[in-house]
Amino acid sequence: MNEAINQMVLSVIARAPQWVKQEMLSADPIVRARAEETLAAMISSALDESESERPGSEAA
Repeated sequence: MNEAINQMVLSVIARAPQWVKQEMLSADPIVRARAEETLAAMISSALDESESERPGSEAA
């Protein structure tokens, strides 16, 4: 399962908007935090989707 999660996270990072990638490099901690929160939400959403698509999982 770890490999599947790693691949999913890499996929999310690869398709993250350019502004998120740029703001992750910012020296401004508020700007960087906004980008980190956005990326975390994208990853969380992808994890939720993959969980609901697993056989045997119940729909929410």
